[in-house]
Amino acid sequence: MRENSRMAISKMKKIEDEEPLKRGRATDPLMVMSVEKAFRVLSVFDHHSTNMSLSQIAAATDMDVSGAQRFTHTLTKLGYLRKDPDTKRFELTAKTLQLGYYYLRSNRLVERAMPYLLHLSKETEETVNMTVLDDTEIIFISRFMSRHMLNTNVIIGSRMPAYCTAPGMAILSRLPEDEAVAILERSDRKAYTPSTTWKIDDLVKKLRVSREQGYATAFDEFYRGDASIAAAVVAANNRPEGAINIAVPLSRFSPEAVIERFAMHIISGAHSISST
Repeated sequence: MRENSRMAISKMKKIEDEEPLKRGRATDPLMVMSVEKAFRVLSVFDHHSTNMSLSQIAAATDMDVSGAQRFTHTLTKLGYLRKDPDTKRFELTAKTLQLGYYYLRSNRLVERAMPYLLHLSKETEETVNMTVLDDTEIIFISRFMSRHMLNTNVIIGSRMPAYCTAPGMAILSRLPEDEAVAILERSDRKAYTPSTTWKIDDLVKKLRVSREQGYATAFDEFYRGDASIAAAVVAANNRPEGAINIAVPLSRFSPEAVIERFAMHIISGAHSISST
């Protein structure tokens, strides 16, 4: 009787485990779900969770412990995870940087932009960044730091919401408005500071202003005391490829001074990098 019960439970568990795979294959028959799960494991590690136990990984990835064990074991064998022999906790290894390295080395936008970003950095002596849009967020793909910069925790690969950052709004302003508004609507909008623009009507107004003036600004919206001005880099098909921005502390520049001093620099730089 107990054996039958254990078999029934095992069978039910197997059905539960296979259900997401069936749904995934049903929507995309070419998708290899085991690959998706492996990347799901790697993706749970962030600055909040730098090392995790097996049970934590299982919970974060919505897997059972047995499944999580197989994936963490495989990723450890491949060199992408390290398991502490004492604590049994897992963490990412330096090997995970390889894909990012290959991306930066082969990305034509980064290659094309590099001399102009370097020129902007030397000419303004301020922090200069290049970002690209990934759904509702921007990702930093190039960064030249200034000695005046406050937010040194932002590095290549860092993500920020598009709606409350100058580069994000600069990119969105060059998309068709219905497409840009759809991105804004599905963003996790909230007030990071008292100055954050997050209500959809206000964001649409800001989007239109940014489109009209050719640049976007963000003052004290995501980080306190941070000012940023950005312009979109546009591809040959007239769609935005990314954005470049200059970031400065508000303790050194007023919003008006940021626009007066850097607007032409950022517009000119973005135009030089653009493929149009």
